[in-house]
Parts: sequence; C-alpha cells; structure tokens
Amino acid sequence: MKGLKPTVLALCIAGAPPAALAFQPLDETTMGNITGQAGVTIELETKVDIGRFTYTDEGSLAISDISIGGAERTDFFGYNGLAGTTASDRLDNIKIDIDVYSDGDAVINLLPIQFAAVDFRITSGSWELLSSDGSSDKTTLLDNFFAEGVIGRSSIEIDTATDVLNFRGAFAIEVMDFDVPFLAVGVRGLQITGADYDLRRPSPLDLFAEVELDVYKAARQASGGDALAIDMSEFRADVGIEEVIVGQHSIGKVFMDDLAVNNTAMRIYGH
Repeated sequence: MKGLKPTVLALCIAGAPPAALAFQPLDETTMGNITGQAGVTIELETKVDIGRFTYTDEGSLAISDISIGGAERTDFFGYNGLAGTTASDRLDNIKIDIDVYSDGDAVINLLPIQFAAVDFRITSGSWELLSSDGSSDKTTLLDNFFAEGVIGRSSIEIDTATDVLNFRGAFAIEVMDFDVPFLAVGVRGLQITGADYDLRRPSPLDLFAEVELDVYKAARQASGGDALAIDMSEFRADVGIEEVIVGQHSIGKVFMDDLAVNNTAMRIYGH
C-alpha cells in the first residue's frame, strides 16, 4: 500500500462492507506476543524561547530571555560544512532512536540525520538573585551569555539491573561569551574542544570533548535519606579563553591544555 494514493485508499475503505471494517479487541495472550522489532525514530527540529525562568526558595533566581536554537551557519572551527549545508536558526538534523530491549533496558540515541554535526546557539539575558523581604535588593550574577558550538552525538541508557541512567555525549564549543557584573569580570571567546585536538595539526576526528555521567539514587553521605547521585569518572578537554576582562580592561588570554577532571561524585538533595 506504499504506492496507493490517499484518495484511492479512501474510496476503497468507503466501498468496503461493514464486516470488513470491524475491529476485534486483542486478548492478553495476543498482546503479549506483539513485540516492537525496530523501536521508534523521531526526526526533530525546534527552537525554544523562554521569556523568564524563575526558581524560588525564599528569595529567587531569575534568568531572562533564554533562547536555544541553531547557529545559523554551517562552518565551525575552520571546517566549511561541518554542520551540514543548510544554515538555520533551529536545532535540526536531529534523529532520536528509542529502543527497549528484552532485558528491559531502554536506550535513547541522539544522532545527526545527515552526516554532519548538530549546530547550536544558546543565549540569555541577566541571571539575577532577587530578594523577597521587601528590600528590592538584587545581584546580577551573569549577563549577556552567548554560546555557539556543535554536538557530535549523545546517548542515554537506563539499566534495569542497576537502576542507573548512563549519559554519554560529544560536543565542542567554538565561542562562549558572558559577563559577571558583580565581580566586574567578562569572558570573551571561550572555546572547548577534545583534549587531543591539536591546533597545529587540526583534525575533525579529535574535535569533540567526550563526557560520560552516571545518574542514579544513592544515600546521602552527611545524613540519612536518599539523594540524586551524579558521577563522572573522567572528563578531558582543551579550554581556551581569547580575552579575560577585569574592570573593563583586558588582562590577556588563557589556555588550559589537556584539562582532566577525574573521579567526580555529587549528591544532591534538599535541606
């Protein structure tokens, strides 16, 4: 029926006798024998804008003018076409494969549809701490945030034997700018690449920084009760900053070669 036009199909259904169109509910045995063999694939393109995000404890943290979308260009790190051939302000070229295996494990893979990286741009306005005691006091933590980069791949696996969510991703940030007004500090041209990326002999195969996280429920170390646990065994990357501004004047560049963060464990819970 792949080649059957919709209008012809509609005529066939309309002319069929009622008995031919009768639906019979499936019993539990029949339902149990139906299994998905190929999983589900979702092709996605989107752009997200949030006017204001507010987290309130006693006071509040408010982030204004959040935008997440495409970078509207295809060239990154000097590689023309690294992010495909079509520039867009949407997150696109994204394919999400979802599979649930016989042991109950669920796997979600985020991959490019075409053989190209997924480009992104993230911007925001001010990040403010706001008082709620009537004083109208506030502190601007961050402002003018701008980041553009590419995503190579990412995956999520939930293991039913251990109840652990494992996340793996590969990304590179070509440029990130932001200001920290309450410290009179600004950062321009922050760049993150893989630790093996050599600027003298650049290769797109080494461009992406790899990150892996295990997320699960664990006991608090300081007191009893449950906590959200996030473990990262290792993260390696090269990090460069084109310009560091202090008091409205540049104080120079920064470069960290082969930055490694090892054996990191976090336990998060309310208090």
